[in-house]
Amino acid sequence: MRRFDGLNVLVSGAAGGFGRSIAKGFAAEGAKLLLTDLDDAALAAAAKDIPDTEIVTLAGDVSREATAQALVETAIERFGGLDIAINNAGIVHAYKRLSTIDAAEAERVIAIDLMGVFFAMKHQLAAMEARFEREGRGGAIVNVASVAGLKGAPLLSVYAAAKHGVIGLTRSAAAETARRGIRVNAVCPSFARTAMVLGDGHGADSEEEKRIVRGIPMRRLAEVEEVVTAVLFAADPANGFMTGAVLPVDGGLSAI
Repeated sequence: MRRFDGLNVLVSGAAGGFGRSIAKGFAAEGAKLLLTDLDDAALAAAAKDIPDTEIVTLAGDVSREATAQALVETAIERFGGLDIAINNAGIVHAYKRLSTIDAAEAERVIAIDLMGVFFAMKHQLAAMEARFEREGRGGAIVNVASVAGLKGAPLLSVYAAAKHGVIGLTRSAAAETARRGIRVNAVCPSFARTAMVLGDGHGADSEEEKRIVRGIPMRRLAEVEEVVTAVLFAADPANGFMTGAVLPVDGGLSAI
């Protein structure tokens, strides 16, 4: 039996990066998927790339509470409930000193990376708690934070502040819901081989990659699949006694 057979999984930021690979990982393990991202066309392309499972897509801006509410309502309507939520959607601002970051740019990062997770969890937890009261069945939430949420991140201050906030939400919600059958954990990648990190046109062994890995004890980037492995581990029903955990997937960066 596959780990997620018969379970319904919501993945945000599912059109690319970690999200697309996370969705594929859950599908391979038997899950039905509710996928969301801002770009409807990219979301449809991602869904088409995942065979042999039931998939529902709903495009929307995660920084708007209405999107979070609509996603949970869709999960209940189409699947009968929400078993697992992966709050992965996020953006990063350009490398800048804090004193030079534009207020609008900072507000957008906070709106997506922190408030987006707050809105998502607010509605996900309400649905999971209600089902636990009715059926004794809870759920699991995994928030994709960052190693920048565990330590200072020079030139990425607002992004780091948002990710620190995600970890605070994760730990607080885990403590609030531990007796309601709900587990809430966070995975904290560092630099991985994604477009967000390398940007367009920076392939393997590029000068950009060499610059980044100098600060990582393992002296390499994470592969996307390594982060996906941690997310699936945190969500796995067999991992039933872990909640409030913050899992670095960072090549040792948070250890120094």
